[in-house]
Amino acid sequence: MKLINTTNSYSRLVENQLLNTDAKLIKVYSLGRTMVVYTERPNMIEIVLENKHRNIQDAEITQVADELLNEKQREIYTTIKQKGLAEISAKI
Repeated sequence: MKLINTTNSYSRLVENQLLNTDAKLIKVYSLGRTMVVYTERPNMIEIVLENKHRNIQDAEITQVADELLNEKQREIYTTIKQKGLAEISAKI
């Protein structure tokens, strides 16, 4: 699947996150039916994958990490998975 930037469609979400958190940059992507929210904080990058119809697959996590993280970050990121959600965290 292709990762598509849909940030403009979620302007209210992005604005609220920028105003109410320490986030410096927020981007929203679509990966088929999976929503991907990329958040860059002063010391960390957090990427949340959400799919309301099924669990997140390992291949999706790998693809998103490969496309959104640099080489050094890809070597040391951590992942937390729950039903329909996954979070990728990497230090900057």
